[in-house]
Parts: sequence; structure tokens; C-alpha cells
Amino acid sequence: MDKRNVKLAKNIIENSISLNKDESLLVELIGEDGLELANEIIEQAKKIGAKTVLSIVKYNELKNFLINASEEEIIEYGKKDYERMKQMQAYIGISSQNKDKPLEGVPTEKIEMYNRYYTALVHLEERVKHTKWCILRYPNEYFANKSNMKLDEFKDFYYNVNTIDYNKFKSLMEPLKNLMDKTDKVHIISSDTDLTFSIKGITVEKYYGMFNLPDGEVATAPVKKSVNGYITYNTKTKYNNIIFENIRFDFVDGKIVNATAKEHSMELNKLLDTDEGARYIGEFAFGLNPYINDTMFDTLFDEKINGSFHFTPGMALEESDNGNRSAIHWDIVKILKKEYGGGEVYFDDTLIMKDGKFVLKELEILNQENLKKILKN
Repeated sequence: MDKRNVKLAKNIIENSISLNKDESLLVELIGEDGLELANEIIEQAKKIGAKTVLSIVKYNELKNFLINASEEEIIEYGKKDYERMKQMQAYIGISSQNKDKPLEGVPTEKIEMYNRYYTALVHLEERVKHTKWCILRYPNEYFANKSNMKLDEFKDFYYNVNTIDYNKFKSLMEPLKNLMDKTDKVHIISSDTDLTFSIKGITVEKYYGMFNLPDGEVATAPVKKSVNGYITYNTKTKYNNIIFENIRFDFVDGKIVNATAKEHSMELNKLLDTDEGARYIGEFAFGLNPYINDTMFDTLFDEKINGSFHFTPGMALEESDNGNRSAIHWDIVKILKKEYGGGEVYFDDTLIMKDGKFVLKELEILNQENLKKILKN
């Protein structure tokens, strides 16, 4: 057993979900690995008197079910797990996939049904809104290969980013939160990007290990119809088992009126036509984790890259609600570091970030080299 799982489980139980005696916790393992961590979480949860449920979802079994299921069977699957989720006060989801497209071969219409009748109901409507939750990956060979690391090297990286002092990180984010609270107009200029929008009146939240591990971001949302201009993202992203690259969105009064990608532009637009809210933005956030430097083609890590932001089509977060509703929530990342093309961020016409580094005195603590010194394990 990797002893670092003991520290990670403790971090999740105490910091991420603040689990209490007699509360019900669902630990859901998605994939073939990660049982060691799941069992450690359950053991620690039982020690404090919590009630636990372990669920293991195997990708092959889910894939075969979706291929063969009728719409009614997918609806019933969603209802069943929705009722289970309603009984939970806390949820931990551990993903341990072993290939890029674990559901490859499932017809698009079945994936769309799964998103609508399962993911939107069980997770977006019930789990996200009514439980204390945290989702994370498990460090297996697949994730190591994605990061261009050997497994032992990736594990060191993984435990570093997931077990930093998130309570200390929380206090360091406060100046950025305060500035965003006072900001109206945001203007972002970068390679093939010129974007303006307002965040006035939208709640700003700090994220420090409560919902995602790894974590480290300050997030809000644009006023729904305030977004104008265009953005081209410089990281790869995946949705419905399709890999997208060089996504460009053009906005008029908040709505994505034109969407293209290097490949799969038709599929991209079909996703954005899932519902009315899919063509509006539900989140704007800065990535701040100092130990995540480059993209590894995994949103959970990539959206935390220090010197990046994500601009998210779809469902607004309950904590920073701009009123947008959708069955999708798609965190797509733009990195502003010089080696990725650079860029500038202005708040009310004042430059606050250049080439991925904060330039205001009160925000310099959040730059990578400064955070590493403070938050090192």
C-alpha cells in the first residue's frame, strides 16, 4: 500500500468534504484502478462514525449498457442513481480510466441521452447542489503516459499537487477574490483572442480542495449576455469522447454565434446545440496551482495551471450563478504564459496579468515561483 494514500484520504475527509459522524458518504470508483485509495477513504470515514457506500463503475460494463440500452432503460438508470444520491450527504468520485476514449463505440445519441438523463440529473442537479463532494483521478499508467512521465514520477507529482496546504492556499487567494468582487469589465487580449465581458454582481469563489483535487482557482461567471468578441483556446479538450483542438468561439451579447475547431466542428456545434444554455458561458476562472505547469490533456489538472484561465460553456456553478442553465458544463482552458503565446488581462482597464503572471503588487503572491515557496510539502 502507498502510504501517501493515508495522507490524501485524510485531506479529502477533513478538508474537501468535512465529513461528520452519522453522515452518509458515497465513494464511487470509475475504472479499474484506485481501489486502494477508495478503501482507505472508507476506513477513515468509518473511524469517525460515518456511513459509507462503495460503488464501482467499470467502463466496459457502462459502454456495453449504453450501446444496448433503450432510452427508457437509460432514464431508469438515472432515476435509480438519483434516488441513491438523494440519500447521501457526501460524495467522492475517483476516476481511473486506462485509455483516451473509454466509451468509444457508443452511438452519439446514446451519449447525449446519458448526459441528459443521467449526468445532468444525478450529478449536476443532485450531487453538485445537495452534497459535499470531491472528484479526483487515480495515478495509474494511463495518466502517467498522458503526462509524459514514468509512473513513479507521476505519482510524486500527483501526491504533491493533491496534498499541499490548501487551507493556507485559501487565504492567499483572498486578494484576487476581493479584486474580482469589485470588478465590472474584464478584457482579455491574446493570440487570436479579444474578449470583453462583465462580472459585476456575480459572486466570486475560492476553490481550495473542496470539490476537485488537484485544486487552486478563483472563479466567477460573466453576466450572461455581456460577452462579446472572440476566443481561441490553446489546449486540447475532450467531450463525449471526441478530442477537440484550437476551438474558437465568437460571441455576440453573450451567445456563441460561431464555433469552429481544427477538426470536428460539426460535432462541436452539435454539442453547443444541446440546449439554449450550452451557447452561453457559465464560468470564468483563473488557474493558480503552482505545481501544475503544462497541459496534460485532462481538464481536472489543466484548468488549475498557474497562468491560465478557463471560460466554460454551459451550466453556471451554484456558487457563482449567472442564471445560465444547461446539461453541459465544459471547462476549456486558455494558457497565457509566454511560451503559449502570451496575453494580457485587464480589470476595468487596469492591467492585472501579463503573459501568465500577475503584475499588481497585491496579487504577485499568486505567481508560480512565490506560491511554490509558501505551499511546498
